[in-house]
Amino acid sequence: MVGDLAEEDASPRSGGGGGGGGGGGGGWWAEEMDGRGCSSAEEEAELVRRHHRHEVAENQCSSHLVKHIKAPIHLVWSLVRSFDQPQRYKPFVSRCVVRGEGELEIGRVRVVNVKSGLPATTSMERLELLDDDEHVLSIKIVGGDHRLRNYSSIITVHPEIIDGRPGTLVIESFVVDVPDGNTKDETCYFVEALIKCNLKSLAGVSERLAVQDATEPLY
Repeated sequence: MVGDLAEEDASPRSGGGGGGGGGGGGGWWAEEMDGRGCSSAEEEAELVRRHHRHEVAENQCSSHLVKHIKAPIHLVWSLVRSFDQPQRYKPFVSRCVVRGEGELEIGRVRVVNVKSGLPATTSMERLELLDDDEHVLSIKIVGGDHRLRNYSSIITVHPEIIDGRPGTLVIESFVVDVPDGNTKDETCYFVEALIKCNLKSLAGVSERLAVQDATEPLY
C-alpha cells in the first residue's frame, strides 16, 4: 500500500536484480538477529532457493525476510493460511472480504480494507497457492488504490527448535514493480518495512496463542 515511496528514508541497499528470491534488501540478514533458532544460514538459503523463486524484470525489485517465532508451526500456520482473515495478525488490515462462496481455492480474490494512516484504502489480492502440506501461501495483488503494481509474495513456515522448544521459521519474499520516480532501493525499503511489521505482529499473536495453549487446564 504505497503512496509516494520517495518520502521514505531509504538507506542504501542492493535492491532487486536477479531471480531466485531476488537480490534486494539483504535477505534474511535484514531481520534482527536476536532470538534466532537452530536453523543455519545455509539451511535458510536452501529454503529460499526451494520455495522463493521469483522472475524479476529489469523494472522490478525483489527481496526476502525471515522471522524466528517462539511458537509451534501449527499455530503460526493457522494464522498465515487465513487468506480470508489477514487481519488476524496484519496490523494494517481493518477488514477483508473474499469474493465468491464456498471453500478457498486458487484464483479466489479478497478485497482488503487498509487502516487510516497509510496512503491507500483498498487492495485486491488473488490467491495463487495454498499448500497445507508444504506450508506455502502465495498471493498476487491485482488491484487497489496504491502503487504496488505486479506485486507477488510467497510466505513459507518451517519447524525449528528455539531455546529447546518447538518454534517456527517464517520466510516471506516478494517481487514488485518500481514506481516511476522511485528507485529499487526505495521500493524495497518501503515494502520490507511493511513486511517486518506484519512478521513482528505474527510473532506476537502466535506467541500469545502458544502461552494460552500451555496454560489451558486439562479436563
